[in-house]
Amino acid sequence: MSLKTRAFLVLLVATVITAGLTIGGDIMQRRAVQLPDDISWDQARLFAEVMERVKRDYIEPMDDRELVESAIRGMVADLDRHSQYLDASEYDDIRISTSGKYSGVGIEVSTADDEIIVVAPIDNTPAQRAGVLSGDTIVAIDNVDVGKEKLLETIGMMRGVPGSHVILTIKRDGEDDLLVFNLQREHIKVASVRYETLRPDFGYVRISQFTDTTADELAGALDDMLDDIQADTGRLLSGLVIDLRNNPGGTLDAAIEVSDLFLDSGVIVSAEGRTPEARFSHDAKRGDILDGEAIVVLVNGGSASASEIVAGALQDHGRATILGTQTFGKGLVQTVMPLSKGRAIKLTTSRYFTPSGDSIHETGISPDVRVEGSADFPGSSISSKLDRERDAQLTEAIEYLRNQRVMHSSAE
Repeated sequence: MSLKTRAFLVLLVATVITAGLTIGGDIMQRRAVQLPDDISWDQARLFAEVMERVKRDYIEPMDDRELVESAIRGMVADLDRHSQYLDASEYDDIRISTSGKYSGVGIEVSTADDEIIVVAPIDNTPAQRAGVLSGDTIVAIDNVDVGKEKLLETIGMMRGVPGSHVILTIKRDGEDDLLVFNLQREHIKVASVRYETLRPDFGYVRISQFTDTTADELAGALDDMLDDIQADTGRLLSGLVIDLRNNPGGTLDAAIEVSDLFLDSGVIVSAEGRTPEARFSHDAKRGDILDGEAIVVLVNGGSASASEIVAGALQDHGRATILGTQTFGKGLVQTVMPLSKGRAIKLTTSRYFTPSGDSIHETGISPDVRVEGSADFPGSSISSKLDRERDAQLTEAIEYLRNQRVMHSSAE
């Protein structure tokens, strides 16, 4: 490595250190930061020395761009397991998952036995209209073979500009020949809420993740169930099961909005961090969409982050009974901070607290009623049907609502 390159790298690392210390909030803030004189240049020199050795002696050739990006990834990832550097493609995926919208063909996929399997086509999408079925195996996209190790690449290949076409080659059980689907991409809205009425007058909603549209989806689902129950029985909705099992979380705002649907007042969540933006407290606005009717929230070890915010808020205010098993225990808030050229970092900025002031990080939320569940429930797809005979947690939740209704009727 030449002296000129080495000097450039030392300057680059010093610049990276400076930039890293000046990023805060949801946007990049430009403010002067004094580098610590005792370590900055020494550490920059060390970085340049390591980079020189890697470029010279590593078994595979590496260019400067790859090495610097790897160093940045390592720096952020070493902070905690939730912080992450995002390249442009990864940042785009984050925005899609939180917005609930993307452009593609509308297929939910997973991997099994080294193959890419269609979990379910999303209703009223190009894939569903063309006849792609749950259980189909995707073997090629645009005549390029795909497999388990290419899951993210496969998802990326199915997305694209609305109006453009993509060819899926599919293997289906019972069919001797491969099936070929020529699909036209369009804007896809990914549902995060599904619902079902539980006779005679209970409702069930499953929230698979918390996105920008979740609260509106949930309010709409409750309205639809109320209309169905009134038309069928003349009654009002008298109990609700909210299924947060295996819900990994999502956006903080969505968790607050969902909690606020069922609360009249009080703190929903508060947080502490180093910057003013990282310290906050959110209170509920007046208005309970269910007017105090009984709620059971189903949770398990896969319920994390935003799910725990909702469960904790409803539990602490006595608004819902939490049923299931201990939740995951992710009590940290990450902020996605945009960088140049479409990149970003997801950085842990706050520790949040339930209304009672408890931090649930690495401990989780303890259910009010402990009922062991099965890995089969809920299903991996948002469209998975209910199984009221084998799903022990759902069965117990329905029984709890029945008992609450009897107690309520007796009191009247």
